[in-house]
Amino acid sequence: MDLAVDPALAPMEAQTAPQLPAGEGWQYEPKWDGFRCLAYKSGEEVDLRSKSGLPLARYFPEIAALVAAMPVRCFALDGELAVPVDGRFDFEQLQLRLHPAASRVRKLAAERPAVYIAFDILVDAQNRDLASCPLAERRRALEAFFAGLPENGRLLLSPATTERRIAVGWCEEAGPALDGVIAKRLDLPYRAGARDGMVKVKRLRTADCVVGGFRYGAGSTLAASLLLGLYDDAGLLHHVGYTSGIRAAEKPELTKRLEALVEEPGFTGRAPGGLSRWATERSGEWRPLRPELVVEVRYDHVTGGRFRHGTTLLRWRPDKAPTQCRMEQIAPTQPSHDSPLATADALVSSSG
Repeated sequence: MDLAVDPALAPMEAQTAPQLPAGEGWQYEPKWDGFRCLAYKSGEEVDLRSKSGLPLARYFPEIAALVAAMPVRCFALDGELAVPVDGRFDFEQLQLRLHPAASRVRKLAAERPAVYIAFDILVDAQNRDLASCPLAERRRALEAFFAGLPENGRLLLSPATTERRIAVGWCEEAGPALDGVIAKRLDLPYRAGARDGMVKVKRLRTADCVVGGFRYGAGSTLAASLLLGLYDDAGLLHHVGYTSGIRAAEKPELTKRLEALVEEPGFTGRAPGGLSRWATERSGEWRPLRPELVVEVRYDHVTGGRFRHGTTLLRWRPDKAPTQCRMEQIAPTQPSHDSPLATADALVSSSG
């Protein structure tokens, strides 16, 4: 591929921070809930690369075809692949794309086509290497690049702002399409693989959950993680994830407390997996509990009605009835029409 940059380039990454940086010289962007992707075109050649450098074109043939059909000979973009479903971006649908059968991938691509949201440009349509240019210049080049393209609803320009108050609003009212907000230094070049000069603040929320079971630590007689549940409208308790990181000093007393509540079935709806007939009492298999304990946890993502990652245990909630812990807490919500996210969320609806 005859491009001004190497297609094996590692994307620039960000450091996690508790809050957005203030002061002059920052650009703020939505952090989309999708797959990071570098998109390249050089003549007839097209390449889509993941953050780890793996090829993605076979899993997103509709995006590869879109890039190939663009009326420019060459470019290199940095952005995010996402799948819009019912006014939000669905990470589970993205994961389904990573399927070994090409026929299955084509079927999914036809049913729920993906979008590509560009937020940086490394090579422009004249094959000029822009990676060494400061972000402020690259953003102007990116906007000029998109201004010269016909609208197609699938290749999208990510919003950006230099006003921190708007970015704070994105964090506070983050809708189901967003993972948080990224802050980037306007004076920095594109530093492949580096984490300095970029800060990400992730969207974090809390939920009150029933402790429907627990697991022992590997080779241990002490509890290592709590299995979390939420009730649906039919009164069924569904497993939605887990929380770990229990302090070592608290484990002996907590284990006694949990073992006193062991009782089947634990979860009456979706469960984490049945007890094996080969499992011993102290194995790593989960143990069901009477639904009496409630904990407040902090989480980032929900996918398919479950926490995508492990949660952080914030506190016990003896004041809350288990039946008050309902699935509505983690259901997708839409920001108001006058929210500062209106521009960002418009990308979801415009791609449908």
